[in-house]
Amino acid sequence: MIELKTLVLASNNPGKLREFKRLLEPLGITVIPQDALSIPEAPEPHPTFVENALAKARHASRLSGLPALADDSGICVDALNGAPGVISARYAGEPKSDTRNNAKLIADLAEVAATNPDRAAHYMCVLVLVRRAGDPEPLIVEGKWHGVVIDEPRGSGGFGYDAHFLDPRHGLTGAEFALADKNAISHRGQAMRLLIERLRSDP
Repeated sequence: MIELKTLVLASNNPGKLREFKRLLEPLGITVIPQDALSIPEAPEPHPTFVENALAKARHASRLSGLPALADDSGICVDALNGAPGVISARYAGEPKSDTRNNAKLIADLAEVAATNPDRAAHYMCVLVLVRRAGDPEPLIVEGKWHGVVIDEPRGSGGFGYDAHFLDPRHGLTGAEFALADKNAISHRGQAMRLLIERLRSDP
């Protein structure tokens, strides 16, 4: 088992921090957000989730001297050819705004509705853990959560696009799930369980 006592989360997103802390607590791992160590956000210029996550993890580890965990995730909508994808957090431009991102997503879907009314989408999450900045064998896992995009937001929990992301199997949006229930099925929850399995099984 890989022994970790403390790691830096390469994110300043409070929603992600809450979810990661809850998922890693059973392993006795303390999660420190990078902004608590005055680490700035890393650039995310890459076209894939895995490249961005790896860049963020190495950046946080290099500046902290600690193991680092990075998440790159987003929503991929079929009718928009996979957009917003890797730019989900900045879909409506800077500064980052969930409200403006969601408004743009719904507007963009309305524009293509006449020719492509498909509302299928999935959340994608790639997690990368590096033991040190130059780790040649980073742990990389991924998870997907399938659903559909709805026009009217529902729920007060979650973050990002959760209020517009409906899981048809449960009849709830990402913002309507209790956190523990969301972690059981979400893209991030899936990826975290795979990561935990790797942490427990790798020498």
